[in-house]
Amino acid sequence: MNIFTIPFKNLKVKFFKTAILIFVFAIGITSSVALNKVSSTVSEALEEKMNKFGANILVYPKTDEINISYGGVQLGNLSYEVKYLPETDVVEKIRNIEFNKNISAVAPKLVKAAKLEDKLVGVVGIVPQEEIKIKSYWNISGKMIERGDEVIIGSNIAKKLNKNMGDKIQLYDSNFTISGVIESTGSEEDNLIFANLHQLQNLTGETNKINFVEVSALCAGCPIEDIVNQIKVAIPDSEINAVQKLVKQRMSAVHFVEKLAAILSGVIIFIACFMLAIFMLSSVTERKKEIGILRAVGYSKSNIFIIFITEALLIGIMSGLVGYTSGYFLSFKILDILHIEAGKITFSFLESVLVVIAVGLIAIISSSLPAAKAAKITPSEALIAL
Repeated sequence: MNIFTIPFKNLKVKFFKTAILIFVFAIGITSSVALNKVSSTVSEALEEKMNKFGANILVYPKTDEINISYGGVQLGNLSYEVKYLPETDVVEKIRNIEFNKNISAVAPKLVKAAKLEDKLVGVVGIVPQEEIKIKSYWNISGKMIERGDEVIIGSNIAKKLNKNMGDKIQLYDSNFTISGVIESTGSEEDNLIFANLHQLQNLTGETNKINFVEVSALCAGCPIEDIVNQIKVAIPDSEINAVQKLVKQRMSAVHFVEKLAAILSGVIIFIACFMLAIFMLSSVTERKKEIGILRAVGYSKSNIFIIFITEALLIGIMSGLVGYTSGYFLSFKILDILHIEAGKITFSFLESVLVVIAVGLIAIISSSLPAAKAAKITPSEALIAL
């Protein structure tokens, strides 16, 4: 026997106690692993859903326009010149910024006025594939624009003009079919007509021109300020407005889930460490005779310390293996209960090794004081204890 075989023998002799301790310690690791995997998946799902409720960055051309409003009452604008942004150039530059992976949608728009049945109406040119990414809150009776000769209209204008899905309207001397009516959103969108951007550009002679761009950014891995600054550098002749309040609300909700999981994991790990320390301390008291004999036959203080630390390390490694594996499978069950897709959860061999190493180190730290106490026991103390 040596200092490395003795811990195996001791754990084997106290198999039942060891199994209970590993079970309890593993429950703590299982809970922590499952909470972290679930919180990570929930955060991603939450952020993805929130980003569907609108853009958080607006890109405008620089103008001399002065907006006159007070107390929520719009009094109009003083505009010396209407300026446009070049659609192709602007969209390409936004898509190619350093944090382009955080850009989920780039929706350019051209806003024009038109006559419809002798009434002045607002027409907004959109790219349907991009628009639907940031307007998932739209409930359309009918379908989204699929062709150049189709439009969708807001609920108010549909009522005022008595128009429904399938009706024909004429804009800029061209015929359009209403493919859908947007249910009331409580915003100015209720009073607008939405057409294909490129069709509207062709009809109004504003080829490749847009008034502004709505950008939806995923900001889990970067601050919104960095994305805004990168867009400013890429498009210097523009004004960028980030809806900071909305972004902060989004990130606050995401971070709350992560912090809650981290706090719960910390509490669970702390309790598990405390139980391991108590177990090792109890083991030292029970094994005073054994320690005294080992010291009497020549084992040094450091040898005794290593024996107890090795026992804790073995318990930590086994708990880490069981805990990580159980936590991985438990996270699927929890997400299933929460009705959240678990497709993004994957088994990582590297992560499992890191968890086992971390749990082993935690076990060593938790047992260092009991091991130090065991190392201080002298043969004479062991005999007195008998």
